[in-house]
Amino acid sequence: MSARWVKILILTVYLIIGGVIAWDHGYLGLTWLRSLASAILAILLWWLIPLGVNLHIHG
Repeated sequence: MSARWVKILILTVYLIIGGVIAWDHGYLGLTWLRSLASAILAILLWWLIPLGVNLHIHG
């Protein structure tokens, strides 16, 4: 592996561990993830919103 890929791998592992710990301690939750997923859908599928499609994710 090149040094670049090692850096990317270390950063990815670091972020995954941080996400798991944040989830475990209540900093992240389903409400937050639903909001994020809805926002990403709205950004990627913005052309559906004027047509009346509701992109909110409800649990």
